[in-house]
Amino acid sequence: MSDTPTYGVGDASYQAAGGIDGLRRLVDDFYRIMDEWPGAARIRAMHPADLSTSADKLACFLSGWLGGPKLFREKYGSIMLPHAHAPWPIDEQDSAAWLTCMERAIVRQDFAPAFAGYLLTQLRVPAQRIVQVCRHAHGGAGATPAGADASH
Repeated sequence: MSDTPTYGVGDASYQAAGGIDGLRRLVDDFYRIMDEWPGAARIRAMHPADLSTSADKLACFLSGWLGGPKLFREKYGSIMLPHAHAPWPIDEQDSAAWLTCMERAIVRQDFAPAFAGYLLTQLRVPAQRIVQVCRHAHGGAGATPAGADASH
């Protein structure tokens, strides 16, 4: 019998990430990288100047998504992740920039290499779905709509 956790089963992924504290560290690094890396300027502009709510929402989402407590639902209500991003014209380049920021943040964590790879692979799925929904909503192009809630 192996001692290696089966990521994606129960709360194994949540535990491998270090619980909510580990996820908050990951998210803090993610947004710090987004702030500092010029390649993320376009996706950074889709966020509010104060990232505290965005960071909390992402950490809470990741908690439930990785098998931990459903903090997003408790705090913010239900979410359909791709549709929540539909107000923005997110394309493949934006998705790649987001994933690059996340990959760089993951590298900064004390995650087991197998979990780090698993997490990045799993994050590609909703990232691609967000692009598909946004492409449909915007016909493949467009600017951020006036009045769009930038607190995601």
